[in-house]
Amino acid sequence: MTIVEASPLTAQPSPLPGGRDTAIDFLRALCVVGVVLLHAIMVGVTVIDDAPVFENASDGTAWIVPVSWMLQVMPLFFIIGGFAGFLAHQRQREHGSTASGFVAARVHRLLRPAVFAIGIVGTALAMLSLAGVPAELVVVAGFRYGQPLWFLGVFLLCQALLPMLAAAHGRAPRSTLAALVAASLAVDGLRALTGVDGLGFLNLAFVWLALQQTGFFLADRTIERLSRRCRIVCGAAAATALVATFIGGVYLPDLIANINPPTGALLLVGAVHLSAVSLFRDRIEAFSRRPRAAAFAAFVNRRTMTIYLWHMPVLLGMAGFSAAAALVTGLALPEPSSIAWWLSRPVWLATALALTAAVAVAFARVETRPSPVLAESPRRVIGAVVAGLTAVVLLLVLGTTVPTATVAVIGMLWALRLARPSHQTASGKSVAHIVRVA
Repeated sequence: MTIVEASPLTAQPSPLPGGRDTAIDFLRALCVVGVVLLHAIMVGVTVIDDAPVFENASDGTAWIVPVSWMLQVMPLFFIIGGFAGFLAHQRQREHGSTASGFVAARVHRLLRPAVFAIGIVGTALAMLSLAGVPAELVVVAGFRYGQPLWFLGVFLLCQALLPMLAAAHGRAPRSTLAALVAASLAVDGLRALTGVDGLGFLNLAFVWLALQQTGFFLADRTIERLSRRCRIVCGAAAATALVATFIGGVYLPDLIANINPPTGALLLVGAVHLSAVSLFRDRIEAFSRRPRAAAFAAFVNRRTMTIYLWHMPVLLGMAGFSAAAALVTGLALPEPSSIAWWLSRPVWLATALALTAAVAVAFARVETRPSPVLAESPRRVIGAVVAGLTAVVLLLVLGTTVPTATVAVIGMLWALRLARPSHQTASGKSVAHIVRVA
């Protein structure tokens, strides 16, 4: 898989050594924090009849709509993923790396911290069962933990296809993006016509791939070559179309509901995000270079996957501790969406961020450890991606339990093994062969 050679216009400025873009790094860090805040505010825990009850605090509420408009950052995250992946793939090609090597590196970056996290969560679920925690609560904990793992599978798929889609972008950028957008909208249309909601899960591929593809246009500076007026008009048109789909009943105004399964509304959100980023890029860049902003971005970007994988166990632990404390002390927990509940949210959210940061510091070594020698064999790398995706799908479909976590960890370990080369010496002879000859 190859892409066309970059022209001078595709050379993105490198404000930091190593080609880091401080504005993009800062925005990525904001997206990660936005995800933690969104999930934290959706945690609802009460005690009824001396038994803890865990629920989604946003179910059936009106407040989730404006909150989702502020904190639905996934479209921007995938655009940034496309931006960063495109430039990383380009740099690796310049240094002689292959598409397989790029994908193998992504497999290790994504699955290595996931193996560690899922293994510990599986062990924790087993310990809860042995400690006599009611089975239904253990099931709820496993289900809640597994929900955000859709991102791991989808992002792995998108990054695995990035070299191929980067090549397509080099040949026909507009047609490639248009095809992905058209496929996304076709799935929405087919879902609406048939009433089969399950068809919408096809957009786990098309919607997020389209948003990743959009990031390529930011990376090769196509967006920057458009006039400011054009970008303003496009952003305003996307926002207007989004509101029109809400009013017309095409899409729900709750942007969280539009993520499961993904809908074309997220493409419009991505267009608004992209327009805003391109228009305020210079200001974001200047702010991101301030010491505190730079320190924040550096902290989060070194631990992105660790934060994502561990924020839900932190939230579950906080919910469990709150319920246990209420049972012991007899104090009533505020009803979700009540005035008392809202007054307690600032402390709750700040605690969630602080504990997640602490856990990320403790476990980040797994994510930041240097990658091993990577496989260059397309067959091995494809096998690694398939094994990793299968493990994630297992957890999403069957839920995170002790057996499924065990199988998923085994599958991911196998994926990591496949993403490394078979035991070969520099001359191409296997180690076993050398030993036999000696």
